[in-house]
Amino acid sequence: QVQLVESGGGLVQAGGSLRLSCAASGRSFSIYAVGWFRRAPGRERGFVASANWNGGSTYYENSVKGRFTISRDNAKNTVYLQMDRLKPEDTAVYYCAADVFGRGTEDYGNYDYWGQGTQVTVSS
Repeated sequence: QVQLVESGGGLVQAGGSLRLSCAASGRSFSIYAVGWFRRAPGRERGFVASANWNGGSTYYENSVKGRFTISRDNAKNTVYLQMDRLKPEDTAVYYCAADVFGRGTEDYGNYDYWGQGTQVTVSS
């Protein structure tokens, strides 16, 4: 069993930065792929970024490429999402997720564990 707890959300002006963290429990976490997803008001949950077990392979949704960076520290059982040059359209609840089979795709159906989410609000 894995528990994921996100933190680091908040209110920021457009052009600013935030770093989200996702702390995981569970001794096998370091071999799982991880992903970040978001749900904006009135919209479906959407893929943001993913990383394989050691962070050596990453994948991003097109609108965040070059602005967001996913990373992980397996020694700390923590995944990060560095978000730079934020835009109002990045406003959403952000969720981290773990994929026990290591696929790390953009399909949220492939993820087995989810955090409770953290709110990110970007003002214009």
